[in-house]
Amino acid sequence: MSSERVNPPGLSPPAGFTHAVVARGSRVVFLAGQTALDGEGKVVGESLPEQFERALANLLAALTAAGGTAADLARVTVYATDVAAYRAHAPELGRVWRRLAGRDYPAMAVVGVVRLWDEEALVELDGFAVLP
Repeated sequence: MSSERVNPPGLSPPAGFTHAVVARGSRVVFLAGQTALDGEGKVVGESLPEQFERALANLLAALTAAGGTAADLARVTVYATDVAAYRAHAPELGRVWRRLAGRDYPAMAVVGVVRLWDEEALVELDGFAVLP
């Protein structure tokens, strides 16, 4: 994918996301919501950062299996059961993101939800990628 990250000067400076991503490619991959499920379908990790890391790893594993890389991500939505906790852990979550996915951030949003499909899940990530 070739992409251009767009962060207009009139908007607040982005931290951990990009305001807009212009993507050019030949295939779009839609990624289902991923929580901190292990290979046996059990939620792992007690803390939000632990679950975020597993959910992101799961999202990237699905993308890799489809032939993409983290750099191909155009959009990611984070669903959190506790947005205040997400904000409090933002620096740590950012370090996890950079370690697993790099510094080319996609367009992103964080949405507060009452609960997720698996009651133990604290966070879920979905998104789409544009592959060359």
